[in-house]
Amino acid sequence: NADILEATYPAVAKGLRGDWTSDPAIPVVTGYLGKSLRSCAITTLGRGGSDLTATTIGKSLGLREIQVWKDVDGVLTCDTNIYARAEPVPYLTFDEAAELAYFGAQVLHPQSMRPAREGKNSYNPNAPGTLIKRERDMSKALLTSIVLKQNVTMLDIASTRMLGQYDFLAKVFLIFEDLGISVDVVATSEVSISLTLDPSKLWSRELIQQASELDPVVEELEKIAVVNLLQRRSIISLIGNVQRSSLILEKVFHVFQTHGVNVQMISQGASKVNISLIVNDDEAEQCVRALHSNFFESDLSELDWESGSWNGSASTISNSH
Repeated sequence: NADILEATYPAVAKGLRGDWTSDPAIPVVTGYLGKSLRSCAITTLGRGGSDLTATTIGKSLGLREIQVWKDVDGVLTCDTNIYARAEPVPYLTFDEAAELAYFGAQVLHPQSMRPAREGKNSYNPNAPGTLIKRERDMSKALLTSIVLKQNVTMLDIASTRMLGQYDFLAKVFLIFEDLGISVDVVATSEVSISLTLDPSKLWSRELIQQASELDPVVEELEKIAVVNLLQRRSIISLIGNVQRSSLILEKVFHVFQTHGVNVQMISQGASKVNISLIVNDDEAEQCVRALHSNFFESDLSELDWESGSWNGSASTISNSH
């Protein structure tokens, strides 16, 4: 899971351009593998390493476009394993692509998004794919895609002191830094924090099966706070035009109310393209299907863009796939 260093780009450019000058040819480069800068030891780039190899070469050579070929027709409006009616997304901004990759869109890898441009389907070359570019017209956009990350752990952390504890947030995040634990979604106030942890990032384990495995975290936090640990939660990330967040949330909460789902936490990303909601694992897939039906399949006339209000009704989606 090595990182790409800045020194990589000029080194790759020098090597490839030199080869082309002396012996014009089409280079075929093995992805996924890399070499340590100092020791020259062979290392790997982790999941998505082949995509990262391609985008690194593209950035090194200053290419206008990088095509990443996958087994799906580009980035989709949601995971087809959850809802079969998902549709390809024709255009994404880099910010949208990065958020999708981070929160679990399998066609994209977070690191490769830094220089990536375009994704296409190697099994369906006539499909237009998804073009990722610096900016796009968002004037009529509402929601771009829905991403689900399941089996996350949520922590509610409340200070044992009341108002005025100016260093509370710093102390909490220092504990996570010392333990080497990455935090996904955060919502804060002066005296409390709610956050989620991705089990796949905890001590390199794929899943955290027992609450006791988080004891070191809880023990440290309980020195300064009251801690409530909640497992088997899901993050539903809504990637879209957060400038219309009121309209998006109005529609989301109408759908959730219809299905009797309570949102346990909500957070809007600093990138301004992502709203994340935390729900129970056993409700998450039904929520995604219902949201997709209402955002992507309902008649656009149900949306009153000028007044910013939604006049539609929520569809009922069964638990069957």
